Formats: sequence, C-alpha cells, structure tokens
Amino acid sequence: MSAPRAFPHRHSGHCETGTLGALLRDRGLDLSEPLWFGVGSGLFFLHTGLLKVGGLPVTAYRVAPLAIVRLATRRLGIRMRYERFRDPETATRRLEELLSQGLAVGLQTCVYWLPYFPSTMRFQFNGHNLVAFARDDVGYWLSDTVFEEVVHCAPEALVRARFARGAFAPRGLLYYPESIPDDPDIEDAIRAGIRSTCRQMLDIPLLPVGVRGIRALGRDIGRWPARLGVDRARAQVAQIVRMQEEIGTGGAGFRFLFAAFLAEAGLRLVLPALEDLSREMTAIGDEWRQFALVGAHICKGTRTDAGAYGELAALLTQLAGREERLFRALRAAI
Repeated sequence: MSAPRAFPHRHSGHCETGTLGALLRDRGLDLSEPLWFGVGSGLFFLHTGLLKVGGLPVTAYRVAPLAIVRLATRRLGIRMRYERFRDPETATRRLEELLSQGLAVGLQTCVYWLPYFPSTMRFQFNGHNLVAFARDDVGYWLSDTVFEEVVHCAPEALVRARFARGAFAPRGLLYYPESIPDDPDIEDAIRAGIRSTCRQMLDIPLLPVGVRGIRALGRDIGRWPARLGVDRARAQVAQIVRMQEEIGTGGAGFRFLFAAFLAEAGLRLVLPALEDLSREMTAIGDEWRQFALVGAHICKGTRTDAGAYGELAALLTQLAGREERLFRALRAAI
C-alpha cells in the first residue's frame, strides 16, 4: 500500500520541531530541525509539584507544547492557522476538507491511541505532534517523525488520539501555514531566538525555572529519601529520568539539539564564539546523560545507598553552574 501523494518525510529528534519542519518543507521552506528548535526558543527547565503527571511532579526540559511552532513561525514572518474543535465530527470534516485541497496539516495527538506505535511505546501523552498529508479509502497517511517512513492510521484511531482527555488535551487541534514570505530573515530570527532562550534560562524572577530551577532541584533531591521515604523518592527520580530520556528528546537530547543550532547559527552569523559554545553545550548534554544514568540505577534498585542521591545533587549543582556560564557567554556573544 502506498500513499496517494509524495510527502517530504524525514525522521527527526523531536516531534514538534520535526512536524513544523515537515509542514514547511512541503511548502518549499527547508530548514534544519536544530534551526527550528533554536529560533523557536525551545530550551527550558522546570520542576514543579504544582503540575503533575501520574501524581508526580512535572519536570520539563522545553517550553510549553506548541510554543516552538508559534515563536519560530512568528519570527520568520510565517502566518499560521490554528483550529480547535468541540466535537470529533466537525474536526474530522475540517481535516478531510483541508486534505482534499492538497494541504498537509499538523495535528496534536495522544500517543496511546496511535496503533502504529509499538505497545511498549504507547502511553498517555497528549503532546505528540504529527502531519496528516493524505486520505485514502481506509484511513489517513501520516508523517510521524518518530518513524523512518510514513505511516497509515485508521480514522477511528486518529479521532481518539485527537480527542484524548487529560493534561494538554488536544481538543482536535490542527494547524498549517497560510502564508510564507519569499525571503524570511533567518539571521534576525536566530538572534531573537537566542536572546529569548537566554532570558528563559537566566532571567525569570521568583519561579524555580531555568538555571535557578536546576539549582533548586539539586538542593532538594539529596533530601528526598529522608523526607519522602525511599519508594516515593525513587518514583520521583524515575519521573525525572522518564521526562528526560523518553518523552520527546528530553534534557540531554534537547541540549544536543541546541548545540547543533549554535553551530549552525555561528556559521550563518559569522560568530566563531558560537562554535565554542556549541561544543560546551554538547559536553553539558553528556553530563545530563550521566545524571540520567545514576538516576536509572536508583530506579532499578542497583543503587540503594544514600550517596546516589548526593551524586545526583552534585551533578545538578554542577550543571546549573555550567549552564549559567554558557548562557551568560551566549548573551554577550550575540
């Protein structure tokens, strides 16, 4: 079975930037995934008990869902259309109307209801983005950048994925570009994206976010076993590691993506200092991976000593310092 039309599908590291890139590539604007991520100021950090997933505090390594799409397109002068719906019937009619016009559209979905995902990868996560680009007699053709090739999905499954309930419920969201400038100012968008990322990581007052949030988590995590009990402490570490390594590209992966953005930005802006900062951000990503490794040992029970939590605390404190120095240097360079 083959798709009714060709689509420039490309595997990506992160669903939102991959979906955005695919939508614009289909319309003739082909930019790299790191560039979309950086221009959209995707990098962030938040750890809070005010928001919970599965009864555990949320740890976020990126900005809110769809913020990358909205910021990146705005900075490049691309006008986007966003539509949400109250009922599946109206949402389905609108999707099929747009597909019949030959338009590809971005969709926000819940991973759990997408049957082409292996069962081990399906969980309740409402922030998964993909592209619908064609309809045939039995279902929809999708460009889901988690996969190497385009996939096919039954209509009833896609409806359930688009109208899943819970945190960040999609409510049938679809989006697509309405107009694209002939010559977008990429260099200016890069500078705006970098300045905004530096503010997100350094300047938000009062809240434990950005570098301040990494440092606050480092102060707290070493006390978790005594304060929360071993089982609850282990569950919270598991949540952090899962958010880092399994949902999207997570903490370390986003650092690698941002490092690639800095390397490309350095070439486009002719700023060699960004090349050096790109290498430092890659090293920071490696250290986040070390944090995840120690955390995984705690989750699996292969590290039960209190010193393991102290090691996590020390790694976070060191990471906060390295990221603060990097973003201050990046701000000065730009």
